[in-house]
Amino acid sequence: MPTTTSTDRIAVLGLGYVGLPLTLALARAGFDVLGYDIHPPMIEALCAGHDPNGEISDEKVAATTARFSHDADDLAERTAFIIAVPTPITDAKAPDLGPVLGACASIAPHLRAGALVILESTVYPGVTEEICGPALAAGSGLLAGTQIKLAYSPERVNPGDAEHSMENVIKIIAAQDAETLDRVEAIYAPVVKAGLHRASSIATAEAAKVIENTQRDLNIALVNEFSLIFARLGLDTLEVLEAAGTKWNFLPFKPGLVGGHCIGVDPYYLTYRAEQLGYHPEVILAGRRINDAMGSHVAQTLIKAMLKKNIGVRGARVLVMGYTFKENCADTRNTRVADIVAELGDYAVSAEVYDPWVGAERLRSEHGVTAVEDPQPGAYDAIIVAVSHAEFVALGSEAIRTFGKDGAVLYDIKGIFGKSGSDLRL
Repeated sequence: MPTTTSTDRIAVLGLGYVGLPLTLALARAGFDVLGYDIHPPMIEALCAGHDPNGEISDEKVAATTARFSHDADDLAERTAFIIAVPTPITDAKAPDLGPVLGACASIAPHLRAGALVILESTVYPGVTEEICGPALAAGSGLLAGTQIKLAYSPERVNPGDAEHSMENVIKIIAAQDAETLDRVEAIYAPVVKAGLHRASSIATAEAAKVIENTQRDLNIALVNEFSLIFARLGLDTLEVLEAAGTKWNFLPFKPGLVGGHCIGVDPYYLTYRAEQLGYHPEVILAGRRINDAMGSHVAQTLIKAMLKKNIGVRGARVLVMGYTFKENCADTRNTRVADIVAELGDYAVSAEVYDPWVGAERLRSEHGVTAVEDPQPGAYDAIIVAVSHAEFVALGSEAIRTFGKDGAVLYDIKGIFGKSGSDLRL
């Protein structure tokens, strides 16, 4: 990896799945970099050489030259600031820019003329220049665009995916002027081996990021709707998709739950901005409604299958295997498995969650669900394999069935065991 020639002293704000890998990569490239996070336990763990997210090995964390801090005073004397904080949505499905504005408030007192601020968080077009810029200017007394240089470079991190790491995926960069864009390139070029794409404007880069996951959301919504239709026709959706997939240009999407910090959230940033402009985006919101309803559909389908087998529903015990938003990671943000658990509760079913990537104590304390460390053999009236963790794949359907009573229903949401390996699948 090339060594940097940039003289910027960098601070990365937000040390989650995006910020921490970036911090370590910048340090490996030779930058003087500070990783900043407002959560003291996170900083304490990193200073002890451990990533609480479980994405980066203790050896790599311990070996880094990067420093970590939760003290905003340590942001002084930094010349470039990279904001990599979450951009969630509210209960009303509106963008929550609180973390971004909080990061701007932390930065602003320490800005000096010529400072560079790069936003990596997913936002709608206009946020960097129309919201972050004025916030930074108000907090620092400097002029955004002249004394403070703004840039945008959207993250493309995929938790649990070692193949598509930050270094191996082309990265978009954009800035307010050509000189600043060159400066941004000097920061990222030593880190991103796959190369950089220089967008024509910050708004273009913001729009590109927000449609990446919106497109994927709609493709999954389409096959989820196929699944809803085929269930009424008595057809196996995955068999239909397999047959259709023999055509050279058929896209290989599968039905499933759509959660996490990207696909289930980003479309609402675009639709919010569209509605600000007086346009109601019908297709995008229709896709969101379909995907957000799939958890309830799974629970209702299971209840019907139990009733057909004369399994009493009220007080029944159901084992839900997996709670994270995707396989092989510990990220539970916006997990739609929560919808399954909630819907089962409405039917007076006792749902017990098992997820080796999260742990029972965290599931209980952070999510308020009934959780088990080890499922009890022969205890459950039904089992839902909600997430295709490698541990579940390795167990296989026969071993998983031993957790159930005789005749228990096995619902393999992801279709990992084949048609004969389960009673139900999407």
